[in-house]
Amino acid sequence: MKPPCRPTAVALASGDGPCRVWAPKAEKVELLSGGRRQAMAAEAGGWWRAVESPKHGEDYALLLDGQGPFPDPRSPWQPDGIDGPSRRLDHDRFAWHDRGWQAPPLAAAVIYELHIGTFTPQGTFTAAIERLDHLLELGITHLELMPVAEFSGARGWGYDGVDLYAPHHAYGSPEELKTLVDACHGRGLAVLLDVVYNHLGPAGNYLGRFGPYFTDRYRTPWGEAVNFDGPESEPVRRFFIDNALMWLRDYHCDGLRLDAVHAIFDSSAHHFLEQLTAEVKELEAALGRHLVVIAESDLNDPRLVRPPAAGGYGLDAMWNEDFHHALHSALTGESQGYYADFGGLAPLAKVLGRGQVYDGCYSAYRRRRHGRPAADLSGHRQVACLQNHDQVGNRAQGERLSQLLNREQLKLGAALLLTAPFVPLLFQGEEWGAATPFLYFTAHDDPELAAAVRHGRRREFAAFGWQPEEIPDPQDPITFAASKLDWSEPTGEQQAELLAWYRRLIRLRRTTPALNDGRLDRLRVDFSHEQQWLRLQRGPLTLLCNFAAQPRRLPLPAPAARHRLLLASHPACTLADDTCTLPGYGTAILTSSP
Repeated sequence: MKPPCRPTAVALASGDGPCRVWAPKAEKVELLSGGRRQAMAAEAGGWWRAVESPKHGEDYALLLDGQGPFPDPRSPWQPDGIDGPSRRLDHDRFAWHDRGWQAPPLAAAVIYELHIGTFTPQGTFTAAIERLDHLLELGITHLELMPVAEFSGARGWGYDGVDLYAPHHAYGSPEELKTLVDACHGRGLAVLLDVVYNHLGPAGNYLGRFGPYFTDRYRTPWGEAVNFDGPESEPVRRFFIDNALMWLRDYHCDGLRLDAVHAIFDSSAHHFLEQLTAEVKELEAALGRHLVVIAESDLNDPRLVRPPAAGGYGLDAMWNEDFHHALHSALTGESQGYYADFGGLAPLAKVLGRGQVYDGCYSAYRRRRHGRPAADLSGHRQVACLQNHDQVGNRAQGERLSQLLNREQLKLGAALLLTAPFVPLLFQGEEWGAATPFLYFTAHDDPELAAAVRHGRRREFAAFGWQPEEIPDPQDPITFAASKLDWSEPTGEQQAELLAWYRRLIRLRRTTPALNDGRLDRLRVDFSHEQQWLRLQRGPLTLLCNFAAQPRRLPLPAPAARHRLLLASHPACTLADDTCTLPGYGTAILTSSP
């Protein structure tokens, strides 16, 4: 018996090979290029091939039964945006300088999430290169780029992409994205790319005209669900998996972060996520270069990262939202929306020791049980953060924690993040307490779509008690401009102090074996709800945190004579007898000897 075959990848962006497109719905497909209009030849399985294809750098578009022109679904370059022509691209023309490059292991990673459009004043791939040395000095190992696939307009977060194979034109050309990746590798920085496979954006989404890319069997909060398991779904799966492989192979990215995989619906025996991860691992072997796949999920389901032999999908890691929510609530006291499930120090202690807070227990916010146990997983299988684009940008005013907390509280949160057993992720500007917000911004040309986004955004925040008039207009260019980082800030006295604290914490994490141990059963967490303190022990290190505004004397796990102060957030942190005195919101890291 022959083994079941797997369709091979279809590389349409070679720049020299024939243009091919999957359009099973069409009776006739034509290619427009160089002022010529030519009929494409029908092939098996709903595919069409151009007899004469444009070359590298030449523009082209497609007509379906006389309608269009439309961009190529696999367009590698959209220099004029979502409604413009596609442009051929030969990936082999770029001269890479990263031969022999290997990304640091994820277990040793400190990830930095950034948005190309707001990371620098220019908002381009090229301009980002100028700030890489800052990240090196901070101790970052991996950059995580928010989505860069072509989306509507010149401004946006990128989660409404429609030309998934083309880097966004406002950020720069495909070659400039490659130059950024090459520059990162030259400095020892790995690059992770955020990709969105659960839906496509509302503007410029022409995939449904080409074939059954979408289904009405499922619903997502953001648009039509992708057809991963229905009739003719195999070419659809191929489309998205080929896209993932392209970013890793042709742009030399070191890994992918998959957005909201709980909205990827697939009831087939071989889940799309399992297939994607398996093919990434095959590419990893072929390239001889370490590659990772990380998922964001709202399900608290560790099966994402368990091996297929144990019934899992085999991903490398998943985002840990419980850690963020528990730490945020403990620091701010907020209890609206999903923060209602958290609050106090007990959830924070649980997520540190058990990997998740909601591991099958009842969630009052969801009004049902939520999650599965994950205490046996290594902490290296989970990515944790104090802030990220969602948790900042999905607030009414896009407030960072620097607008909600004082400097000592920010230091406390950073200390917990960078001594926790999980892979830490920082959000751009967090390291110096950036004063600029990170707001939700768009630049849709369609007035009706712009109005729908504006009103939908306001409805979405009702659960958090924010008033509609508090929500900045996403379409207003001022909203975007306000979100850009101010690179003069890190030189300010208070900002420089926080930046130095982050640098010391990251250096301690990278040089201390106990802080690189992902086993949760090797740490101990104690806390006092009444006194508002928490103590985390990891090998010889002890982290002491005072969540109260008043000074506290915290008990040490052993006589004070055996402890030495490594880092303290404030000069008033002192050791005496068998206690450590911390000022309000103070934190200290101690080391002990036998």
